Amino acid sequence: MTTDIEIARAASPRPIQDVAADLGLTPEDCRPYGRDIAKLDPAILARPSKRSGKSRLVLVSAITPTPAGEGKTTTSIGLAQGLARIGESACLALREPSLGPAFGMKGGATGGGRSQVLPMDRINLHFTGDFHAITSAHNLLAALLDNHIYFGNELRIDPRRILWRRVIDMNDRALRNVIVGLGGHKQGVPRETGFDITAASEVMAMLCLAENEEDLRARADRLLVAFDYEGEPVTAKKLKGSGAMLALLRDALWPNLVQTLEGTPALVHGGPFANIAHGCNSVIATRMALHLADWAITEAGFGFDLGAEKFFDIKCRGAGLDTDAVVLVATCRALKLHGGAALGDIASPNADGVAAGLPNLDKHVENIQHFGEPPIVALNRFASDTDAEVEVVRKRCGELNVPFAVTDHHARGGEGAEELARAVIEHADERGERFVPLYDVDEPVPDKILAVARKMYGARDVVFTKAAEQDLAAIRRLGYEGLPVCIAKTPASLSDDPKLRGRPDEFDVTVRAIQINAGAGFLVVLTGDILRMPGLPRKPLAESIDLDGHDIVGLR
Repeated sequence: MTTDIEIARAASPRPIQDVAADLGLTPEDCRPYGRDIAKLDPAILARPSKRSGKSRLVLVSAITPTPAGEGKTTTSIGLAQGLARIGESACLALREPSLGPAFGMKGGATGGGRSQVLPMDRINLHFTGDFHAITSAHNLLAALLDNHIYFGNELRIDPRRILWRRVIDMNDRALRNVIVGLGGHKQGVPRETGFDITAASEVMAMLCLAENEEDLRARADRLLVAFDYEGEPVTAKKLKGSGAMLALLRDALWPNLVQTLEGTPALVHGGPFANIAHGCNSVIATRMALHLADWAITEAGFGFDLGAEKFFDIKCRGAGLDTDAVVLVATCRALKLHGGAALGDIASPNADGVAAGLPNLDKHVENIQHFGEPPIVALNRFASDTDAEVEVVRKRCGELNVPFAVTDHHARGGEGAEELARAVIEHADERGERFVPLYDVDEPVPDKILAVARKMYGARDVVFTKAAEQDLAAIRRLGYEGLPVCIAKTPASLSDDPKLRGRPDEFDVTVRAIQINAGAGFLVVLTGDILRMPGLPRKPLAESIDLDGHDIVGLR
């Protein structure tokens, strides 16, 4: 069987200048990173669009996934290629991969089979250095904070109330909790802290939500890093760190232009995780895709209950965006898992098992409709899927009165997504009013959390620990109640318990802490046992990745 990286390596990508020209861009708009990658000047957005008609935004999300994912990115790429094949102008707006999953269990995030973005190996590894710039900017602020305390602590920062941890773009459980400043008085003040993964960094979130450089500076200024001895906030602006952080982020603010296997333009920019952050690519890249093409295809991480909820309630609300179509990706294997099948058996034919898992599909269709958005269900067909299994899903979509399309873009590229492309065009033409948020941002924070938990997850209630209650009191005292909520939750279940498959009911969601992300502009609500620093699995993918001459092997 030919691997994804072998397919990518056998491709003959077009010169990136030609891909840019398809979008009406000139060489002056692009900063080339070799032959296959270019950064695009955000100033492009200030020019009149050359499109003849209205641009349309399509969101791709999924049902609750298996550990391997259900192919949201692959479907997004296939859909863009399918639209291009039938004569439409399309541009992708996707997230950048993190090294953590690439070397861990899930693998990279450049699609798969005949629906990939290129160059696969560079995008999945260091790409244009955006993740490294974000890591450096975040850790610079941490260094400035500890340095300020060492040299007299003029701001009277309370070392016991420092909020700003460090980050690294790698799954490393040993760094979750550490003690810094050991080794004597010249090495700093000893204190407990830890590391999060870069995809959970507030710097990542604020870069992805920033409208422009000026907005990014304002967000950096208001980053909340600690409290002083009187309990007053200490910000990045007070530490005089914002300017240097922006200097490190200058190039990272420019979206990255690449292409699919079939030459369709793709903007790959920003990479917050959806289970511990807001799970969407940058606002600038999404706006640019809309500015340059008739169809902008984007995706929101994990299931609709995570990334897509935040896409609407955080990203669209803040940036004034709206969708013209929502595609919900489903697979027979995920439905079998939610129907009670063991993970090792989901590739075996089992139409009854698919039927048993349909309540999970039902719930996600309902979730999309909560926003006033009618969905299109795309069944991402695998070679092991039987016709009987496919018909089970087709029949249920008929009963739900939602459009349905079978795709095999993994095997056939854009040709395998033409049915979905035509369904999206037809559906977008029938689009009605703007989306409806799940909650009003001016509601009390517990009410906002409860609205998401009940409407998206199907929870009975929300339980706050004593620590979370203290966080709520601090949020009220400091005046941050008007921020939207970004709920950090397991992606393996609609609930906060990863063991509850299908469509669980009669469960409560436990909130153990709420973090103020003033720069990003939301409150991070930590539920269940969710961690902001993942660990590597027993057999990480890193063990099979190697360099063979000049070629990287084993990456997927």
